[in-house]
Amino acid sequence: MRDDYLRSALQVVDDPTILVNIVSRRVKQLKRGNRPLVVSLEKLSAEDTALREISEGKISYELATPEEIARH
Repeated sequence: MRDDYLRSALQVVDDPTILVNIVSRRVKQLKRGNRPLVVSLEKLSAEDTALREISEGKISYELATPEEIARH
């Protein structure tokens, strides 16, 4: 995993725990065959692709509200 991509993604998602969850979910999607949302001239790992997608604003996230959590 490239440090520059990680630092850049942390500028968008400042909580490392949330970032790990977002990257993990996206990596699973990419490994299942979903197309990357960023174009790269170099061969990127699924993790680096996910980090670039986050830092470029191609992926967003939404946290559950306390009410939604209580329902589950």
